[in-house]
Amino acid sequence: MNTQIIMNYLSALSSNNNREWYHANKKDFKKANAEFEDLLQVLIEEIGKFDDSILYNNPKDLTFKIVRDTRFSHDKSPYNPAFRAHISSKGKLPVPVGYYLMIKPDNQSFLGGGLFADMFKDATTMIRDYIVQNGEEWEKIIHEPEFEKHFTVKGSALKNVPAGYDKEHPQAEHLKYKSWYLEYPLKDEEVNQADAFLAKAPEIFRIMKPFNDYLNRALADFQMPAR
Repeated sequence: MNTQIIMNYLSALSSNNNREWYHANKKDFKKANAEFEDLLQVLIEEIGKFDDSILYNNPKDLTFKIVRDTRFSHDKSPYNPAFRAHISSKGKLPVPVGYYLMIKPDNQSFLGGGLFADMFKDATTMIRDYIVQNGEEWEKIIHEPEFEKHFTVKGSALKNVPAGYDKEHPQAEHLKYKSWYLEYPLKDEEVNQADAFLAKAPEIFRIMKPFNDYLNRALADFQMPAR
């Protein structure tokens, strides 16, 4: 496995973000994508040692397209020079939450977890309600020393506690959130060394698992909206 092949391709795509170059170098994309899928397979096996709910995933089903939807964007570059994947018990769906990976050059790679999407109002409500009822457990998870060493809870948030929730609630600040997620940044040199990356990434995902488990308990009855 050679993560340098992935990084080299993405760096080249970033410098040549046009359809002509992409199609002229389709073989290089296929080679880099195959390396990324191999990386995901090893990650699945390693994560499976502490979370066997994700073991039945096929790496091909976990990745996101690099083609960008530019219809409503000021940035009209056709490709996102990044390889991305989400590993959960139901594949790459945003719910249940799982383990997110983005490989992107220029020190933009990261490992993630939690709920990134804030457009699912039912999911937001379910998590807020769960935090209200299970605030002590929430505090225990996010203030566990190993967790605090690596993560700070992020997410899009309202300015004020939403209507219907106690402004004086002990977790009032987190009730303002519409999404709750974690990001662990990776430098290029950490990604370029496949062995070192595969030693570190599963350990970071292990540390975030209690956070994911908490959100998934909150989202146990969530149904993805019909398309």
